[in-house]
Amino acid sequence: MIDAAELIDNAFLRQFELKIEDHLAKIEYSLQERKIFLTKIYIPEELFTEDFQNEFIKLVLKNIEDRNISIVPTCPQIVKFFRKNRQYKSMLPVGLRI
Repeated sequence: MIDAAELIDNAFLRQFELKIEDHLAKIEYSLQERKIFLTKIYIPEELFTEDFQNEFIKLVLKNIEDRNISIVPTCPQIVKFFRKNRQYKSMLPVGLRI
């Protein structure tokens, strides 16, 4: 399901968007210097599963990784993702512990 969708970085609204059928999943962010703060995640009930949420976060992280900027997760769901997926720890700024 997520493979067919295109991730959009809506810079005007400061959110990553993933449209699937008539539903819009999004992760809001704030960009400051060389850091991106992931502040909120919204996934419609019709799409929500933990697997979908994890794949959506991975898609966003891949997009951010390509820009070579650090990630500061402030949203509880994204913090939880980083705790479970230590391979993404290198994307955090130096000194930030989760």
